[in-house]
Amino acid sequence: MKRSALFLLPALVAICLAGQQNSSRAPMFQPFLWKSEPPADCPFEPSSEITGIEFLGIHSDYRFADTWYPSWAADGNLYSPWTDGDVHGEGSSSDAIATDAKGFGGFRLVAGKATTGQAVMIGDDPLRLTVKSLGKVQADPNPYGGRYPCGTLVYRGVWYYGTYCLAPAGQTRFGSTDYNWPWLGPLVGFRVSTDLGRTWKETPHTPSNPLFGETGMWGHPVKIGAPHFVDFGKDMEQSPDGKAYLLATGAELNDAKPRFANLSWITGDQIYLLRVTPSPETINDAKAYEFYAGRDARGRPQWTREFERIRPLMEWNNNMGCVTATWVAPLKRFLMFVTDGGNTCARMNTYALEGPELTGPWRLVTYMKDFGQQAYFVNLPSKFIGSDGRTAWLCYSGNFAPDWNGEKIKANPPGTRYGLVLQKIRLPGPMSR
Repeated sequence: MKRSALFLLPALVAICLAGQQNSSRAPMFQPFLWKSEPPADCPFEPSSEITGIEFLGIHSDYRFADTWYPSWAADGNLYSPWTDGDVHGEGSSSDAIATDAKGFGGFRLVAGKATTGQAVMIGDDPLRLTVKSLGKVQADPNPYGGRYPCGTLVYRGVWYYGTYCLAPAGQTRFGSTDYNWPWLGPLVGFRVSTDLGRTWKETPHTPSNPLFGETGMWGHPVKIGAPHFVDFGKDMEQSPDGKAYLLATGAELNDAKPRFANLSWITGDQIYLLRVTPSPETINDAKAYEFYAGRDARGRPQWTREFERIRPLMEWNNNMGCVTATWVAPLKRFLMFVTDGGNTCARMNTYALEGPELTGPWRLVTYMKDFGQQAYFVNLPSKFIGSDGRTAWLCYSGNFAPDWNGEKIKANPPGTRYGLVLQKIRLPGPMSR
């Protein structure tokens, strides 16, 4: 995902050589239930409602860029960001860094270099989607090194597209280890489109003056890091109150176990929850948001409009990272995916949690050690959830750094690749395991 331009070039050449066509058949492997291997200090009790994830041996074969977070619009289509790669010949890179021996740290920022793309995904068969690029938008990250897509939402014909910043560079060396964007910057804000991605009104906020006033410079931790909208189905029809909810990755200054890349695009310590009634007027207004503020003395969830009172929804030091969630309506459960990216460019662990409410309690479905082996941006598009809630398609990207620091990364499960991946899965229940 987060490759510098130097590392993107070989991938782009390979993509062009391979072509851009969908698979005409479903590639197959032997179905299997992923073995859950949670660390001893896992703070989540096992779920009795969803007892694992079975991979059914059917996956897509798209050859596109990465960073796909599909939002199901009222017109039946999925709309998604993308970047760091190519969609039918149109390229985008969200990395604004260029190597420069005379620059600070051996690199420099290039104005106008960073872009983010948008696309529409048409069709009902996950294996035969028509994916069309809707262009790209320039997005300067200054004073950070990169600016990438995060949560996007299409609601009542309006597309809200969030971007966040990363630093210092796509390949950052510390000690004897190369890291990938080790410092997570703030959510900048949301650009808005009223014509489904053809034209945009840019956010009034900037990386230096972001929506919630946070800074990630020099590794300073943020709380609303790379937030993603909770998927409430077609046109957000399953939202309980008409509000859009977002989950974000964060960390705190007072960290008992600090580490380099403690809070990055794929690592963190806490998950935070916020909500807003979406409109072009409210989406970039910090005063319009409410933040989860913990529980009161009777155990009831509390909400506040004061950012200073925000509290983590959940914590697991050095074991959190990119987070998404989907309401699985037939099961009356939220399914959350969290990816802990380790050192940001080695093997990555993804675990699934389920809960009846966004505020919990959350229980462990499965802990997939080395999923991918390097899968990231894992999410569950609600459009492809079966009528019983037990079959679905997992969306993710993978294996962007297959040989950094001497570690060879392999595809597991089969079909995992850099770019857009859709894997058919089953969610066993207590009687079907």
